[in-house]
Amino acid sequence: MIDPALTRENIEATHRIITGHVRRTPIIEVDGADFGLPRTTLVLKLELLQHTGSFKARGAFTHMLTRDVPAAGVVAASGGNHGAATAFAAARTGHRATIFVPTVASKAKVEQIRDYGADLRIEGERYADALVASEAFAAQTGALRVHAYDQIETLLGQGTVALECETQAPDLDAVLVAVGGGGLIGGMAAWYRGRTRLVAVEPENAPALAMALQAGTPVDAPVSGVAADSLGAKRVGALMFPLAQQHVDSALLVSDEAIVQAQRALWKTLRIVVEPGGAAALAAVLSGVFETKSAQRVGVVLCGANTSIVELSKSAA
Repeated sequence: MIDPALTRENIEATHRIITGHVRRTPIIEVDGADFGLPRTTLVLKLELLQHTGSFKARGAFTHMLTRDVPAAGVVAASGGNHGAATAFAAARTGHRATIFVPTVASKAKVEQIRDYGADLRIEGERYADALVASEAFAAQTGALRVHAYDQIETLLGQGTVALECETQAPDLDAVLVAVGGGGLIGGMAAWYRGRTRLVAVEPENAPALAMALQAGTPVDAPVSGVAADSLGAKRVGALMFPLAQQHVDSALLVSDEAIVQAQRALWKTLRIVVEPGGAAALAAVLSGVFETKSAQRVGVVLCGANTSIVELSKSAA
């Protein structure tokens, strides 16, 4: 059952609250022929230009601006992007932040979290390990939990991506969104509610939503691969899952090779640097996993840019 708080009206209200704290990121229309896709228009939502380099700032500011933050501050677990966003939003609103990340978090993201002044703690190999540590910290200190994808505020904040996207490009045939724990696509599903075809894209090595949809409930999935730091949730959130069941058209899987090829294509064609997770949705289009048809206008959310030129060069080698 979809939580009654996850409505278009509440997403609109959230957008009004966080406006001025987050960027209204642009879209660009690209002739698909530039990527070898004739007769298709790609409409790219450049959420990688958001504060901290990912859409996560939207959910983070929603928590800071709609909840009472105690003296102990906020605590979050993250593969990197959510931690950076939470640290940034806490600093901007005058709160302490303690961020737990796993060893898989990239160097670029770890340095970014530190730069925003958070108390950074490295726990375990994967996001699930960092989450356990963060929950123990919250219980001990009373710090406010800011979950990366399974809280109402997070979903409402991320849903504002869809609100903007529909305003900027109301005539899309489909919108492709990368999925880790599901906060972004869950929030977007709460906004679109079937009015636009919404397609999830996951790495083959981290298929949490695909497995959940097959099982009829969130289940544990294996996690590995090039996008594990941003799309490596062990299972999707309980709040987003009913939305996905009702309003997500399909969950497609892409290979690590396809993700890296999409990173290369974005750099070669548009001189845009994205992290692996940020390229996953486009990878489905370029690899043919998502089949484009004549005269289609396909929306793609480029959701994260937190990598470095050095890391991109290594992946393209």
